[in-house]
Amino acid sequence: MPAVVIVGAQWGDEGKGKATDLLGERVDYVVKPNGGNNAGHTVVVDGEKFELKLLPAGILSPQVTPVIGNGVVINLEALFEEIGMLESRGVDASRLRISANAHIVAPYHQTLDKVTERFLGKRAIGTTGRGIGPAYMDKIGRLGIRVQDLYDESILRQKIEGALRQKNELLVKLYNRRAVEVEEIVETLLSYAERLRPMVVDTTLLLNDALDRGEVVLMEGGQATYLDVDHGTYPFVTSSNPTAGGACTGTGVGPTRIDRVIGIVKAYTTRVGAGPFPTELFDKWGEYLQTTGGEVGVNTGRPRRCGWYDAPMIRHAARINGFTDIVLTKLDVLTGIDEIPVCTGYDVDGVIHQDMPMTQTEFHHAVPVYETLPGWTEDLSEARTFEELPKNARDYVTRLEELAGCRISAIGVGPDRSATIAVHDLLPGASD
Repeated sequence: MPAVVIVGAQWGDEGKGKATDLLGERVDYVVKPNGGNNAGHTVVVDGEKFELKLLPAGILSPQVTPVIGNGVVINLEALFEEIGMLESRGVDASRLRISANAHIVAPYHQTLDKVTERFLGKRAIGTTGRGIGPAYMDKIGRLGIRVQDLYDESILRQKIEGALRQKNELLVKLYNRRAVEVEEIVETLLSYAERLRPMVVDTTLLLNDALDRGEVVLMEGGQATYLDVDHGTYPFVTSSNPTAGGACTGTGVGPTRIDRVIGIVKAYTTRVGAGPFPTELFDKWGEYLQTTGGEVGVNTGRPRRCGWYDAPMIRHAARINGFTDIVLTKLDVLTGIDEIPVCTGYDVDGVIHQDMPMTQTEFHHAVPVYETLPGWTEDLSEARTFEELPKNARDYVTRLEELAGCRISAIGVGPDRSATIAVHDLLPGASD
C-alpha cells in the first residue's frame, strides 16, 4: 500500500488534525514530517477536545503507530509535557517513535527567536517565539543538535560549544543579554535522554519496511502550503517545507511510494501572524467568521485573521502539491450568511490575474475579484451525505471544486470526528 500525504492548502489551521484523525482508523502509521511545537491541531473525539502541538494526531487512534520524522525540530520539554497531558487523559503514548536524525530545539533557540523578533520591530514576521526558526537555521548551518547526539555526551558538548561560540557573541554584544553556559544546556538536554531512549529508532527504515509489508503510512504535514519557506508568502513563512515534497525529505520515504496527496481546505480563509492576505475582512463578516468559527490559534492563543475563500490560492496549492483529493472543512461556519463572496482572481494595478501573481509585491497589492454565491440558513451539522446538504451549500461546494480543478472528497460540517460527509473514498484499497 503506497503512502498518503495530508497537506494544508492555505496558511494553516484548516483542520488537518481532524482529517488525520478521521483517516487514522484505516492507517497503520501517522508521521509528522516537518515543523515543531509551533503549529497545533485541534481534534474532537466523542465530544472531547484534544489540542496537539508536536505529536501527530494519529496518536489518538489506538491501532496507529505515531512517528516524529527526521524533518521535525523537537523541543524536549514541550514533547514530554504533551505526552503527560495525553497520558493523564487515558491516551497511551508508549507507541510513539522518534527519528534519531530529528533536530532538537535548545533553550538558546527560543531566546534568540524572541530577541530577534523584537529587534525587527515593524518588520517582525509574527513567529511563535518557540525557537523553530533558529533551530532550522542551525540545521542548515550545520550547527544543529540531533536526537542521536544525546547518546554521545562528548559529541553533544562539542556541538553545543560550537553553536554557542557564535550565539553568545550575538546575545551579549548585540542584544545585551547574558551569555548561555555550555554545561547548563548539556545538563538540560541530557536530563531527557533516558526517557526518550525507548522511542528513538531509524524511522526511515521503520516506515519503508511498513510500506513493504503493505501497511498504510499517512504523512501529516504541519503548517501549510503558504507557510512553506520556498512556496509560501516569503518572508512571512515557517522555516521548513510543509508541502508534499517536504513530506519525502522529512520522512525518508521516496516520492514514488506516495499514491495520494490530500489537500485540507477551509471553506473560507484564515491566517495567523503578519503577511499579505488579499481577502481579509475588517467588517462584521470578518468578526462573524472569527467568532462562529472559533478562530483562535491552538498554539498562540492569537485571534486568526479571517477572510473569504480564495480560489486562486487553492488552485496554486493543488498545482504545487499535486493534490489528488481535497477535504473541505468548516462548511457549517458559513451557515446564516445570505450571500457568500468567493475570490476568483485579483486586480493588480488594473491588471486582472486569474492565478497567483508571480511576485510578493504584486500579491501584497492584489485586490480580490469576487463572485457571489447564495448562502443558506439550514443547520448542516447532522448531514452525512452530500444530498442531505441544502441546495445552496451543495452549489457552493460544487463551485469550489470547479475552481480548484480537484475533486472534493470529504466535507466537514462540525468539529467532531463524526461530523464529516464522505463523497469519495480517500484511501481506496485500504482495509477498514
